[in-house]
Amino acid sequence: MGDIVMSNEEINQVEIFERLKRREIKQGKAAKVLGLSVRQIKRKLRKYKIDGAKSLVHKSRGRTSNNKISQKELDKAITLIRDKYWDFGPTLAHEKLDENHDFKISLSSVRKEMVRTGIWKPRKRRKVDSHQLRERRVCFGELLQLDGSPHDWFEGRGPKCNLNVGVDDATNTYSIKFSKTETTQDYFKLLEEYINQYGLLLAIYVDKHSIFRVNNQSNLDLKKPSKFNKYEGLTQFGRACKELGIELIFAHSPQAKGRVEKVNSTFQDRLVKEMRLEGISSIEEANKFVPGYMKKFNKMFSKKPRSSVDMHRKLNKNIDLSNILCVKDTRTLSKNLTFQYDNIIFQIKTKRSAFTLRKTRVTILERYDGSIRILDYRNKILEYETIKLLPSIKTTTAKELNAKLDDILVREAKKNYKKKNPWESNYEELTKDNYFYKPSGAV
Repeated sequence: MGDIVMSNEEINQVEIFERLKRREIKQGKAAKVLGLSVRQIKRKLRKYKIDGAKSLVHKSRGRTSNNKISQKELDKAITLIRDKYWDFGPTLAHEKLDENHDFKISLSSVRKEMVRTGIWKPRKRRKVDSHQLRERRVCFGELLQLDGSPHDWFEGRGPKCNLNVGVDDATNTYSIKFSKTETTQDYFKLLEEYINQYGLLLAIYVDKHSIFRVNNQSNLDLKKPSKFNKYEGLTQFGRACKELGIELIFAHSPQAKGRVEKVNSTFQDRLVKEMRLEGISSIEEANKFVPGYMKKFNKMFSKKPRSSVDMHRKLNKNIDLSNILCVKDTRTLSKNLTFQYDNIIFQIKTKRSAFTLRKTRVTILERYDGSIRILDYRNKILEYETIKLLPSIKTTTAKELNAKLDDILVREAKKNYKKKNPWESNYEELTKDNYFYKPSGAV
């Protein structure tokens, strides 16, 4: 008779059943010690009296499992992984085998085979500095973590770009958007889509990037607050959040907003591979692919909040997001109702007397799609056209520009004095296309 291989648990049972056999302890006490029922103890004791310690050994030991996957099936799976998913981790490779090829293999089996064949090597875990854990927020909509992730998302098939990522702190619900670089306008676009989908949230958790916070004190406006400067010391993003009643919280370290930092690395692994399988190589294609992918991603990784209360606020009908989620700037109109912005000269068109708008402040609203609106001091939209100075009268400052425009208008008015009194004509007749010309594509 060969040696009996017993586990530690079974070896410990031998002493108990020997004492039961000698009637030194009762069956109820033995059941408590071994964590079994009295009925199980009786059945095992009967077998122990006949076969001894051998009866305590599990009957399936040494036998092949009925559910064991054949090596032929494992070899097919490994061949597929080597051909199509060679740089996938075991978890993602297992998902793809199940979704796309209907392989019913356990994750542990896939991992073992990938390690055995050398496709994947387990990483050694680095010793991580311990940080005090911050408890998740209780309700959905309480806090949104926001961050950008520049990366070679198309693996050389297209230019490197940036992924803006937002994650709800309570539920792990993700919102993402691709952009060329990490800019204020791109965050406005992501935030507008989020607000339209869920509503106004309570707070946003961000790093100390210059998009969110003014880090250089010399950039601060040190003048006294005025009706034209309600949001001094704030970036455009900070100003928009204040207008919407959203608190902006700044993290002192990457670990503080670890949820969004961690998911960046997850996207750099999973999303990159998904886009490779779909043949995506541009930002436009990626942004079309994202909504469908995120539905599946959020279904897999989102969590239930501790509270069922949704803290998102409904957007007031009187609030126009296009007037808030934009880059705002102010200018003072010249005598000619012109101003310069972003190396372009804007000419205000009005049917009223020009004197009512001279030297008044206007607000420029520039949206992420490039559209520009101009509001007067009563927040009414002004019509305008873009004009470009001739090369011979290009200037460097707004003061010089206004002086040049005044000289041109006065000179042309004197030329036409005999034909028609220029002061009796309206303003539009003095600013015809013979003094200015529009650039190609101008509004």
